Amino acid sequence: MSNFQKIKVLIVDDSIFVRKTLETKLGSDPHIEVVGTATDPFDAMEKIKNLKPDVLTVDVEMPKMNGIDFIKQLMHTKPVPVVVVSSLPINVLDALNAGAVDFVKKPNIHLPDDLKSFIMELSTKIKIASVARVGQTSAATTSSPLSSLTNASSETVIAIGASTGGTEAILSVVKDLPSSTPGIVVVQHMPAGFTKMYAERIDKIVNMRVKEAANNDRVENGVILIAAGENHLTLCRDKLGYYVKSAPGPKVSGHCPSVDVLFDSVASIAKGNAVGIILTGMGGDGAKGLLKMRQAGAYTIGQNKKSCVVYGMPMVAYNVGAVTKQLALSNISAEIIRYLNKK
Repeated sequence: MSNFQKIKVLIVDDSIFVRKTLETKLGSDPHIEVVGTATDPFDAMEKIKNLKPDVLTVDVEMPKMNGIDFIKQLMHTKPVPVVVVSSLPINVLDALNAGAVDFVKKPNIHLPDDLKSFIMELSTKIKIASVARVGQTSAATTSSPLSSLTNASSETVIAIGASTGGTEAILSVVKDLPSSTPGIVVVQHMPAGFTKMYAERIDKIVNMRVKEAANNDRVENGVILIAAGENHLTLCRDKLGYYVKSAPGPKVSGHCPSVDVLFDSVASIAKGNAVGIILTGMGGDGAKGLLKMRQAGAYTIGQNKKSCVVYGMPMVAYNVGAVTKQLALSNISAEIIRYLNKK
């Protein structure tokens, strides 16, 4: 990326200290140009018109209008990719629901090591956001009603992997699945603390029971287990059926939890009795694991480019031959039911 292609960033935060810190630190990245700062959403709206930023960083707690209402308004009037900077997990989930691309957990800015890793993560997510498709939050509502599930075997496991844009994509896939659906195991790239909130939020919306995965949880029909942040999730089996292991470990494919780790274990344990689904996200985590699943006899689905926030992980999986069928996000849940009924 050369200088004239720098990503133009507008920082929206009510704290002058945070604004100055981000402006200085992000401005030292050769790929990023901080074109301005705003103290609140009204200030930001004016500056967006004049500065035409490629990406916004937005605090959730602000005066005059909170960050979530601001993001909703922005997505309806002039969609711009947003990376949320917040320390509050529940507000972050609301922001992602409103249309934000991703989030970074606010550090203790006074601790140099915390600040350094935060700036590195924020810079990376700004670069990802700059290529994201935004303003299509209604896409998930265009699906047709699902057929009933007539074949729900406890031998079947459904494994889902996602990253950027994945919190809403996962919800779109599972929200209308019947309570008898085979057990689902999920890796969504997210830090510790946020995955529990995410599981609790989805649990209130869907027909299945949803929880953050704990070590030795059983994989059962009607249950969705979401990998805990900073823990790898693996599928295991004993004489009673499937269960999971949840444990910290080194990053694999750049992540912990890693989609590849989950998919590898599903390929090894469930073999042809599995469905693998790879959704929106940057990078290649999950592609190798999904290929192993397909080679072991599993049915594999990849999200298509048009419906992805970031067509990275599904693209890599498709290109290596890991995807049996590529579909729009709104059609994936119906395809799961169709396949299970045919089995």
